[in-house]
Amino acid sequence: MKRIYFIVLLGLLFCGLSFSQSAIIRGVILDESNNPIEDVNIRTNSGEGTASNENGFYELRIPSDTEVTIEFTHLGHKRIVQKFKLKNGQELEYNPVMKVEAEQIAEVVISTNTRQSEEGVVTISPRTLRTIKGAQPGIENILKTLPGVNISNELSTQYSVRGGNFDENLVYVNEIEVYRPFLIRSGNQEGLSFVNTDLVQNVNFSAGGFQAKYGDKLSSVLDITYRNPVSFGIRTDLSLLGGSIAAETVSKDGKFSGIAGVRYRDNSLILNNLETEGNVEPVFADAQTYLTYRFSDKFHLNFLGNISLNQYNFQPENRQTNFGTLQDPVALLVFYEGNEEDEYATYFGAMKANYFVNNDLTLKLIGSAYHTTEQEYFDIFAQYRLGEVNTNIGDENLGEVEFSEGIGSQLLHARNDLDAFIVNIEHRGDYKIDKESTVEWSVKYTHEDIRDRLVEYEVIDSAGFNIRPPNFSLPNEQPYEPFSGPLTAFEDIRNTNYVKIDRLQAFAQYSKRTEWGNSEVFYNAGIRIHNWTVNVDETETDILNDDGVTSATQTVFSPRAQFAIKPDWDKDMLFRIAGGLYYQPPFYRELRDSSGVVQPDVKAQKSFHVVIGNEYSFKIWDRPFKLVTEAYYKGLTDVNPYTVENVRIRYRARNNAEAYAYGLDMRLNGEFVPGTESWFSFGYLKTEENIDNRGYISRPTDQRLKFGALFQDYVPNMPDLKMYLNLVYNTGVPGGSPSYADPYDFQIRLRDYRRADLGISLELVNPTKTYNSKWKRAFKELAIGFEIYNMFNNQNTITNTWVRDVYTQRQFAIPNFLTPRVFNVRLSARF
Repeated sequence: MKRIYFIVLLGLLFCGLSFSQSAIIRGVILDESNNPIEDVNIRTNSGEGTASNENGFYELRIPSDTEVTIEFTHLGHKRIVQKFKLKNGQELEYNPVMKVEAEQIAEVVISTNTRQSEEGVVTISPRTLRTIKGAQPGIENILKTLPGVNISNELSTQYSVRGGNFDENLVYVNEIEVYRPFLIRSGNQEGLSFVNTDLVQNVNFSAGGFQAKYGDKLSSVLDITYRNPVSFGIRTDLSLLGGSIAAETVSKDGKFSGIAGVRYRDNSLILNNLETEGNVEPVFADAQTYLTYRFSDKFHLNFLGNISLNQYNFQPENRQTNFGTLQDPVALLVFYEGNEEDEYATYFGAMKANYFVNNDLTLKLIGSAYHTTEQEYFDIFAQYRLGEVNTNIGDENLGEVEFSEGIGSQLLHARNDLDAFIVNIEHRGDYKIDKESTVEWSVKYTHEDIRDRLVEYEVIDSAGFNIRPPNFSLPNEQPYEPFSGPLTAFEDIRNTNYVKIDRLQAFAQYSKRTEWGNSEVFYNAGIRIHNWTVNVDETETDILNDDGVTSATQTVFSPRAQFAIKPDWDKDMLFRIAGGLYYQPPFYRELRDSSGVVQPDVKAQKSFHVVIGNEYSFKIWDRPFKLVTEAYYKGLTDVNPYTVENVRIRYRARNNAEAYAYGLDMRLNGEFVPGTESWFSFGYLKTEENIDNRGYISRPTDQRLKFGALFQDYVPNMPDLKMYLNLVYNTGVPGGSPSYADPYDFQIRLRDYRRADLGISLELVNPTKTYNSKWKRAFKELAIGFEIYNMFNNQNTITNTWVRDVYTQRQFAIPNFLTPRVFNVRLSARF
């Protein structure tokens, strides 16, 4: 069947070549020093337009056999007006040089982010992504500084948005939805983010109230665009944590262009500083490519490919965790035997055919296939002591456990395997009714084939006695009669699931920009439909659900709308409101309950979502600033409750709860230092759920307050010496509950998450300068850097380990601490 899917996919993608009826102008816009100029506004006399990217590159489609006037404008530069008349299918390279004209600064007003502001989208500069590194470099390292986004684990690429969980976020690369592994339970096991920042051209992020063209998730959309190169180049980055290299090229005739990147990551430097000592081998690598071939002016074919191989081998030896108070200090001392071996291999390929019927109509056909094989094997035996700590200063046994309140052991075993194959075929299109009105639509079919073997158990021994699960019932007449019951694992989950899911999705939406009096107005309205059928293979699945249901079909409709207005005021303000009904049809992980049994009839979670926002643009110190404020409310029904263990989500696979989330997000960004972008963020959130009508309690993602900052600076007399500071403060979220425990009885919160990462870099070769040294002329960019992760060495926690006191039968919440202070060096170059 997999071969058939690929053959059909390729056959559909390669159909439909046609003749050209328009022409293309492309090139690089430079200043008088031959430096590329970003955000140049390019407009034709008919109103079509575009803007140059960070490399100064632009590409504009114009009518053929017609004289077209094109105007190039940019803040602080003299405008350029040029006339062109090209033949059918002709492609012309035009590289204008813009001269500085200071007196025009007060006259020329450029706004390239108007569309993003109207739609409530945050745009992140690709240069910022490449410059600001962290313990887990990538787009997520920047997202965590935005309001409403919670990342309280620097080892993980998973994030929650406005009270949602990790599974509620959409990620697109060039309009192609991408996936992540299923079995990962710890940030230590995670490899690289799918998004390779070396390949990125544009980054857009929406924290809610997004349009119908995006898929069916409840929280957010991360929309990435990989770039089409205009020349040959190589970029590389090396550090103590690994390295990356990316190469890009374009053919002489401009028909073929391609960019590819390889990344390697070894987290040993970080993981060897954790509390649990041992031998760890975390090796992660991936290779990505994005290729484009222009068969004609009318037909372009793109290919996106990714191969990711992750291995995590861990042999723990010992751990000591001190907690409690100064008056009553407590320590957990653990000795380990055994090891963990995890492997994750993912393969992703997608092809996208673009057919430009005319200047108004574009048709696209997208096909993709995703295959993941995952293995999670471990046998770890732990012997622990829980006791009081010696606090006598000067004593030779200071800090050691003197009196044991709990002695026990634990055996963890897992043999989990998963094989998933996902195929998508989608048609997308957009039609410009006029200069200000656009209609977009899509029809998409998805087939998911998942084979999952789940075998894991936990055996607990406390003071020589085996701890049975609380739901284990067997008569015990001791001491009158001897007890001869079997030794039972505290938790034992075994099942094999063969599940197939077929989905049919479609959307249609209408967007328009117009004027209302002297005010500019934008509105968008659309609707999505999602039909899915879950089939469980009875012959291959070990345990079926209690009702014996093996197949279920459901359909949902999701209307969404946005409205934005920019009043004709002296102050530059924009107001917007967005909302609708958002559904999240269950993916495989949401169908599998905590015992490993698939429940096919799980409903889609439903959210009524409203977002009200304001953007105020102003100047301070004659430099641009923007204050963005958003208030939001989500009312959720048919909620599927879950627990979070590190980054592993375990669903109940029951729609037996309702929930709500509301909050306020604020972000101030601008040039706090001339020529650099920095921002400060604040977020307030409250989210609670009501399970089985027992009353509202905090959800696992109920993070009340969040402060984030990204600050960039440089030495005035030495601007090549630069600095960034990445600050995050999150109040603690609920710390979970022991196995079989009632979450209503455990609402203990983790300690607040506080982290500061500092980076200092020196640019040895600056692309805006010329050099006489021969070795410097070999580089376009060259920089060395020094980084401090968790600069203040804060002890942040990710989860709790629950340990039983044999005397009082109490369970202690032992914090699992994250990474301490770590130093790193970095070398970056571009050729």
